[in-house]
Amino acid sequence: MIDRIPEPTETEIETGRLLFAGTCDFFHGAQTTDQLPDAGRPEVAFAGRSNVGKSSLINGLTSRSRLARASSEPGRTKQLNFFNLADRLTLVDMPGYGFAKAAKAVKEDWQRTMFAYLRGRTTLSRVVLLLDARIEIKASDTEVMDLFDRAAVVFQVVLTKCDAIGPTALARKQREVEDLCGKHAAAYPDVIATSSETGLGMERLRAELARLALPASP
Repeated sequence: MIDRIPEPTETEIETGRLLFAGTCDFFHGAQTTDQLPDAGRPEVAFAGRSNVGKSSLINGLTSRSRLARASSEPGRTKQLNFFNLADRLTLVDMPGYGFAKAAKAVKEDWQRTMFAYLRGRTTLSRVVLLLDARIEIKASDTEVMDLFDRAAVVFQVVLTKCDAIGPTALARKQREVEDLCGKHAAAYPDVIATSSETGLGMERLRAELARLALPASP
């Protein structure tokens, strides 16, 4: 079992709220690594299986309804989408993985592109890896964790859709994921349970990510 990170203080929660209440706008899309924008602000990338609730989480964090848009066809979005958060942090919406209908060559191409981004992006501070609390951990999830280990990129697991299961099942799922993270060198020792519907965990996640942002202007 990995050690838990202390709960954020009221000051840290307010810092996170202020950051994510700031302007947040899409500014770049990249389908290949040679299309990436110039490195600048610290970046936090969001990764997860198709339909894990990634767009809903990003929208919930920023209190916007349509900042990140989910594709109607799982696995259809193939580009990295970059958002400027208050000129202090860049949020990166990564393409979903694990889409069943995709050909093997498409999946391998996704992995090559994502690995190149993860390994070579000097401003990438953390990857937020989303796992659906309602379903079992898939092979593609552990494969992506291995990918983060090889790329030496810190990743933090966030459980989504936690309002859909009871407290006992959620506690069991959180222990399972914490045990799994303990086996990965690149895993950040804090698994956060969230719900885009109820707001569960949003304050805590905002506070955590605010630690990675540039300082606020005086």
